[in-house]
Amino acid sequence: MSLLFVFDLDDTLFDYDWRQRMAALTELTGHDLGELRRRWWNLEGEGRAEAGGYPDGAAYLAAANAALERSIGVADWLAARRSAMTPRPGALAAVARASELGRVSVLTNNGPLIHERLSELVPELVPLFGREHLRASASYGARKPDPEVYRAMLRSYDARPEDTFFADDLPENIASAAGLGITAHLYRDPGALRAAIEEFAASRVRA
Repeated sequence: MSLLFVFDLDDTLFDYDWRQRMAALTELTGHDLGELRRRWWNLEGEGRAEAGGYPDGAAYLAAANAALERSIGVADWLAARRSAMTPRPGALAAVARASELGRVSVLTNNGPLIHERLSELVPELVPLFGREHLRASASYGARKPDPEVYRAMLRSYDARPEDTFFADDLPENIASAAGLGITAHLYRDPGALRAAIEEFAASRVRA
C-alpha cells in the first residue's frame, strides 16, 4: 500500500493575495481590476486555461496577451504572481511529515504556464515535492471542483481513493474529492493539517 498526499497551493501552503497580483498586473497593463476581469479573469479566459483549454504555456500567454492587448513576458507574469504569495512554514512542515509517510503532490487550479513554471514560482516546494509533482489543474484537463480533476490525478499516480489524502481551503473542492472516496481535509491551520495527516496514515495502517 502506497499513500498519496495531495495539497492545494494558494491559501493552503501559501498565503495568496489575488488583489495584489491584480495590482501588479494593473501596473504592467494599465487595466484596472474590472477591466482585467472583463478581458481575462473569467470562465472563458483564466477559467478555461485552468481546465486545460490551452496546450502549453506559450499558447496560454499568447491568448492572455491578446485579450489584454499587451505583451507581457514570462518573467513579468511570474513576478506578478509571486508578488502575491507568502509561504506558510507550518503547512510546509506538515508536508514534510507527509513525505515521510507516502508520496506528496501539489494540485492547484492554474493554467499551463504556471504548471510548467511552478518550480521557479515556488522553489521552496522543490525539496519537498520534487519538480515533477508540482502540478496545476491544466495538466489534468479539468479544474477543481470538477470530479474529473481528481480522477485524472488518481490515474496519474495509479492511486486508490481510499489511499489518498487531499487538503484544500475551499469547501466545494473538499466535498468533490470526498465524493470519490478520497480523505479530504478542509485547511484552516497547520496544526489541524498535521493532525489530519497523522490520523489518515494511522487509519490506513489499521485498515
